[in-house]
Formats: sequence, structure tokens, C-alpha cells
Amino acid sequence: MRKLIDNDYVTMLSRLIIGLMYIYASFYKIVEPAVFAKSIWYYHIVPGSLINIMALILPWLELLCGLAILIGICYRGAVLWANVLLVVFIIAFASTIARGIDIDCGCFKAGKSATRAAWKTLWFDVAVLLCGLQLWFSRSKRWMLSGH
Repeated sequence: MRKLIDNDYVTMLSRLIIGLMYIYASFYKIVEPAVFAKSIWYYHIVPGSLINIMALILPWLELLCGLAILIGICYRGAVLWANVLLVVFIIAFASTIARGIDIDCGCFKAGKSATRAAWKTLWFDVAVLLCGLQLWFSRSKRWMLSGH
């Protein structure tokens, strides 16, 4: 199992999946923070006073994590943040399913009410988290700028 986790090509594939996903996910949110704030509101989890600040900070954190993972700088911190974000996203989405709130995640475009994509998104996030865990435990340093 350790050979698979440390495999340079598996690690690079995981870096590409997570890095590109976070970079892609950040674009619409950075360009349209008000629309992203509405997507956050649909979850009915975050207090209203924090929604706008989250809509401004979260996309930039996603962009920086994605770039750092792809390039291989501040790597361990970026992987940690990426995994923490994925766990938070999974918990948030699972809570909407449990509460019967049917929404689109708002991950790559503006979230909408009642789109019935909840389970698909939840499983996607779990699969991406597996890639993130592989990155966390991998000792591969190949193709990284900093090697840390």
C-alpha cells in the first residue's frame, strides 16, 4: 500500500485533480462574490453576518491552495487546507441532505435551490478527499518547486 501512496505518478495525478479543481472552482466566486454569497446562504448554516466575508475569502483560499499544490510550494500547508475545506464541504453538504434541503453545491457556478444534485456532489467530494488524503500521506516530492 505504501508503494501506491508514495508513487510519483499517483501523487502527481492527485495534485492535478485537486489543484485544478480548486483553481477552477475559485474563478466564478472571485469574479462574482455576491452570487457566491447567495450560494452560501442556501445552505442555511452560516450566520448572515459571516456570509459576505466568507464569499470574499474562501475563493482566494481555494485559488492559493490549488496553485500551491500544483506548483509544489507551501505544499504541506496547502494540502492540509485543501483537506480541511473538503471535510467542511462534505459536512455542510451532508447536513443539507439530512435536513432535506435540495441545493446545488455552488462549487463551480452559482448554487441554486432545488436541483437534486446533492448525493452526486457529496460522493464527488468524498472521492476528491481520498486524493487529498493520498497527498497528505505521500512522501513523493517529485515535480515540486520546494520539495516540502
